[in-house]
Amino acid sequence: MHSRLRAIRRLTLFVLWALLVAPPQWILLKLGYRRWQALPRRFHRVTCRILGLQVQVRGRLSRKRPTLFVCNHMSYLDIPVLGGVLEGSFVAKSEVDTWPGFGWLSRLQKTVFINRKQGSTADQRDSLLGRLEAGDSLILFPEGTSSDGNRLLPFKSALFAVANLEVDGEPITIQPVSVSVTHLDGIPLGRWLRPYYAWYGDMPLAAHVFEMAGLGRLRVVVQAHPPMTIKDFASRKALANAAWETVAAGVEAANNGRPLKLPRARRRLLGRRRAA
Repeated sequence: MHSRLRAIRRLTLFVLWALLVAPPQWILLKLGYRRWQALPRRFHRVTCRILGLQVQVRGRLSRKRPTLFVCNHMSYLDIPVLGGVLEGSFVAKSEVDTWPGFGWLSRLQKTVFINRKQGSTADQRDSLLGRLEAGDSLILFPEGTSSDGNRLLPFKSALFAVANLEVDGEPITIQPVSVSVTHLDGIPLGRWLRPYYAWYGDMPLAAHVFEMAGLGRLRVVVQAHPPMTIKDFASRKALANAAWETVAAGVEAANNGRPLKLPRARRRLLGRRRAA
């Protein structure tokens, strides 16, 4: 299943591709080019092909600007997977900025680095608000850390503090997005093989990268769910819970090869919207 030569070839191509793309992206940012996001999206799409990630998008992704995309988080691989289909900047913990290579690439996509220590909620909110008010869409992982891909950790409602932001008199659009890794070389993945993609806990990063790069082709399903806003819910916590339930339903459906079935409360909400 694992090929050492394949891993070396893929990682070498990735490094060369990153070195090719980084200088022009740096120049675009310095010049203040308005469509600076086009090159990162291209970079992520090619990265997925290099690493053998086959991305399948289901549903309709929001094109409103700004949109806050809220997604589950399994791995550093979520970055190229989502970065290739979403036009926006990631929100990451401040430690990522210090990671060799990854921090450098993150800055080239104008990643918002936030301090997730207790007592920093106001700073987190202000950092996100500033970018959203400027019209930039953001990609948020509300679990706060990565998981094994078989289940979702609770969403931190504090990270939804920007939900009250209004754009043209309307609350900001929030779109739940589920990410699931489902197949390896066309064979369905079970819960025990999902860690080939998922990186969590105390897994050594370098060893995981090399192991993953030597595998065959992994299919990753990105499920876009109907957007929501804070006005649909009684509180920020209720919004966070609804987003969690929606993303969890998407992950469960994809992992088990079943049709998506949204939670009953979410279906009722969508029904009221259509009736209105």
